[in-house]
Amino acid sequence: MIKAVLFDMDATLLDINLTAFMGVYVADVSRILARISGKPTLAFGGAWARGYLAIANEGRTDGLTNLELFSATVERLTGVPVADPAIADAISCYERTILPRRRGGLVGARPMEGGIAAIERAREMGLAVALATNPSFSEDCIRARMGWAGIADMPFARVSHMGNSTRLKPRARYYEEFVSALGLAPEECIMVGNDARRDFPHPDIGMPTAYVGHARPGRAAWSGRMSELADALPALVDRLNLAG
Repeated sequence: MIKAVLFDMDATLLDINLTAFMGVYVADVSRILARISGKPTLAFGGAWARGYLAIANEGRTDGLTNLELFSATVERLTGVPVADPAIADAISCYERTILPRRRGGLVGARPMEGGIAAIERAREMGLAVALATNPSFSEDCIRARMGWAGIADMPFARVSHMGNSTRLKPRARYYEEFVSALGLAPEECIMVGNDARRDFPHPDIGMPTAYVGHARPGRAAWSGRMSELADALPALVDRLNLAG
């Protein structure tokens, strides 16, 4: 029985140039850390990239959260303790007060057509909704982008971020931890995403998927545009419930 719909965010609920956003975000944070530490700004861009590679490593066996591993990696490479409360607060302040204004220009962030309607339809059907965005950013950074998508006030049962996740998508462990926190099993949730390689669990854990990208992946229970999902959701849930 389907009990929840999990939504990816970037390019699913949020129309955004993610590459441009990453460039803006890393440059801004690097300047903050350079002012705090007295080290060159360029010292942090590469360390930030290495931190992302560390948390994305498929061979990880640690039990650290993504935030813990990321922070430890950046500190090892730069000597700057980014997990120190004073430094973490400075970055958090930026993410809460300045980052929300960085949606324009090449970033071009705006709500994806049909995204809010799909969330509201799921809720009307009595289903829980959750934001299963890739937890490669802090909670404050993700909350800023939720504002750009027009979903900041949505009653999501869970929002994934660096601090509450130990793996990234598409690792099965990420999804298993996510649905377990909801008190559900993978087969009770539909995962909605635009990237079949990144947004759907690997290996397959029996979670039905709805694809809103531009291809037609074979394993998706439904494929179409995000603007079509709200109307398609009742029939999709009925079909999955009958098959289950």
